[in-house]
Formats: sequence, structure tokens, C-alpha cells
Amino acid sequence: MPEILVQRDNLDEASRRFEQARLERPVFLNSIPKSGSHLLRNIMRMFVPVEQTYPADFIQWGNLQAHRQAFDPSTPKLSWGHLFYADASAIETAPTHRILLYRDPYDWVIARARFILSDQFQGNVGHLSSGVLSGDELLTMMIFGLPQKLPSLNDIYELNAAAWLGARCHVVKYEDLMRHLADLDSDAAETFFSDLLEASGIAKPADWRDRVRTGSAREESATARENLTGVGIELPRELGERHRALVDYQAPGLRKVLGYT
Repeated sequence: MPEILVQRDNLDEASRRFEQARLERPVFLNSIPKSGSHLLRNIMRMFVPVEQTYPADFIQWGNLQAHRQAFDPSTPKLSWGHLFYADASAIETAPTHRILLYRDPYDWVIARARFILSDQFQGNVGHLSSGVLSGDELLTMMIFGLPQKLPSLNDIYELNAAAWLGARCHVVKYEDLMRHLADLDSDAAETFFSDLLEASGIAKPADWRDRVRTGSAREESATARENLTGVGIELPRELGERHRALVDYQAPGLRKVLGYT
């Protein structure tokens, strides 16, 4: 698996400033990579005792068996990962409250390209940032993948997101998360975060907004867009019409299944 270079944050110390109630059941935050995974993880950490946060970083199919204890109902933990839907993953996470996070595939293509070009991503595709390829060519590779190097968009979304919709989980869209963070004092934001906490088996404390603001501080997320370094190729802010058509060709019906129309 690729190596992700991130610096340690200060959120354990921040979490200890809040009065925490212990989890009674494990919580697993599952997500599509580059869909706000660190953001949601950091917010949820503000509602859980530090000793009940699982220390491993992002459980995946390749290391699932080494981290089965993260889902043990006798020692409830908050854990997170990018986990395929399959027999083993469904069985191992069955005792947990499952939260599923993803973002619009159109936007994900750009986020994936930006991250892979950054210094924070260490894999077998460093040659992509040489400057020989155009931004359009890179975006096409993010959609279709690279043989034996990068899975295609459909490969990632099929088992990391779409298949989980046929299982028990609470869905969080990245766009909804960002919209409610931007207007945290609204009634709609309170409903959104109340539903998220309820789905996680966590009683909503009176200071929930302070906790959300603390956990969502972008300087605490090493993979937030503005904290990525070394991205030397210009990428668009929005996916153009041609690449949107390529997404729809490569993963027909995906956006509709995910709730994007």
C-alpha cells in the first residue's frame, strides 16, 4: 500500500479538554480516500475518550486481519478506514456503528490527482509529477487508473462506497459535511450533526458546536488541500464537461446510486 506522510496533530490534547462519555459500542468510520476522511475522523475524536480511539491509521482490506480488535464489542473503539465491502469486512464490522463517507466522483477526480502529485503521497507513481503530462492527461488517469499502479474510479467506488449502500450504514456526503461546517449555527447543521452522533451511538453534548469547530480546524489535517505541498501541475477547480462525460462512461449510474443527480 502507498505510504501517506502526515505529521502528528494535537487533537488528543484537545479532546481531553472536553468531558467525554465512554462508547458502549464500537464505531467505524469508513470512507473513500480523499473524501474528507481526516476531517470526519478529527471531528468524531472530539466526542470520544482518547483511550477509546483506535491508534492504527486507516484500516484497509490488506491489513484487516491485523486490526480485527478495533471492532471488538467488549472493548469499544472509534476506528476508521478505507475498507472494501466483502464477506470478511461485513462480518468483522458487524458489531460496530458504521458510518460511510464519500464525495461526488466529479470532485474526487481532482482531489485524487492533487493528492497523488503532493509530497504527502509516497507510492509508485512519482513520475506523474515530472511535468511532462498535462493536467487533462492526469485527470484522465485518475478516472481510468493505471495498470498495476492505480485502480480506476469505478474500482474504488464500487466496493468502497456503492456496495456498502446495500448494508447497514449511515451515509455522510462530503458536500453536506462542508456545507454544515460553514453554517454551524444553523438548525440544519444541528440536525445533521445530531443524526451523525445518534448513528454513532453518541449522546449529543451541549457543547457539540465547540467540539466540531475544534476537530474541523483545517490546520490539524495534514491532507487538507491547503496543507499539501509539492503540487506543481495546475488543476481545475471543477471538472470540465469532457472529463465529466468520461466519469459517466467509466462508472455508468454511479453518481445516481450515490445520490448525485
